[in-house]
Amino acid sequence: MKYISIDLEATGLDDDCLIIEFAAIPFDSADYKLDESLSFHTYVKCPTFEELKPKLSPWVIEHNEELIRKANERGPSLEQFKLDFERYLTSESIRSYREEERYVLFGKSLSAIDLPFLNRDLGSDFMKKHFYHRQLDLSSFAYALIDMNLLSKEMVGGEELMAFLGMDKVAHTALEDAINTAKMYFELLKKFTPS
Repeated sequence: MKYISIDLEATGLDDDCLIIEFAAIPFDSADYKLDESLSFHTYVKCPTFEELKPKLSPWVIEHNEELIRKANERGPSLEQFKLDFERYLTSESIRSYREEERYVLFGKSLSAIDLPFLNRDLGSDFMKKHFYHRQLDLSSFAYALIDMNLLSKEMVGGEELMAFLGMDKVAHTALEDAINTAKMYFELLKKFTPS
């Protein structure tokens, strides 16, 4: 099947946190290929790091200060992000890539993190217009493999799963994480698909 792997970075995981970076890349699970020339990446405008800092978690302060500064300085407004993403989704190169009327989303922790943020910020009408309500979440897939005793319980985390698959560490940048999540799925399919 063909999917669009997405990832976003935010100022935290709470409902009122802000998207600061977003990326998408299509891939085909039939041939384990993704085309980086078809990727989409953007920062999303946010307040300054100094304005946000009092509400940020220690982890975000330690790991995402530079990302927040880039989003503040370089990111388009949320409305412009929505327009840019729609332009990408309706472009001929991406439309010719899909197999169905709408796209099937793929990601890690997609259901818990990415979709709630995107539904809130892009709106449910936008999401229903471009994406099927069915999606593939790598975390859910990993849980299924754990339930089948094919993976140990620790493998549901991104760092652990990447180490198990012999990959580099989680980057915590949207485009690299969207790419690596698709690559993890490829590796799991190769490992557990019967010959």
